[in-house]
Amino acid sequence: MAETGLVIPIDNAEAVVSPWRRFLDPQAACGVPAHVTVLYPFVDSGRVDDALRARLSHVIGAVECFDCCFSGCSWFGENVLWLAPDVPAPFIELTTVLWRAFPAYPPYGGAHSTVVPHLTVGEAGLVTNRQLRRAEQMLTTALPVTARVDRALLLAVDYAVGACTTLGEFPLGTP
Repeated sequence: MAETGLVIPIDNAEAVVSPWRRFLDPQAACGVPAHVTVLYPFVDSGRVDDALRARLSHVIGAVECFDCCFSGCSWFGENVLWLAPDVPAPFIELTTVLWRAFPAYPPYGGAHSTVVPHLTVGEAGLVTNRQLRRAEQMLTTALPVTARVDRALLLAVDYAVGACTTLGEFPLGTP
């Protein structure tokens, strides 16, 4: 069964990060767009129905749209290269709102004590650290990336077949 998660697509980042993500991020190989994860893992894909979509629409619609900027790269150890939002608070707020509405699904399964919003570019294991460092050097010259955050996507990713399916698109509220 496919894993699901709620993400914020960062369309304006695609031109900058997709040449790197294609080779460095296994999610990109499945068709997952450049994004910031707001709640993962989420419900089993077989449990997504109209009632869940309506609830997600209500919860996400209560959070106002916002602008974001990614002006630098950061790392989780030496293993994961990511773009850091200059102001992470709105992403954290959206994660918190969703977690309160769906307490059975803590961010990252409760594996981390704090939420660190990020746009993954690549991870070690697929490539060498040297390749990730090269990507970081090249990305730094292409930043900043700015974007309007106006929607969240519910995605289902099946790594066994290398496919990503959008199960719902949910607009954020307007100020």
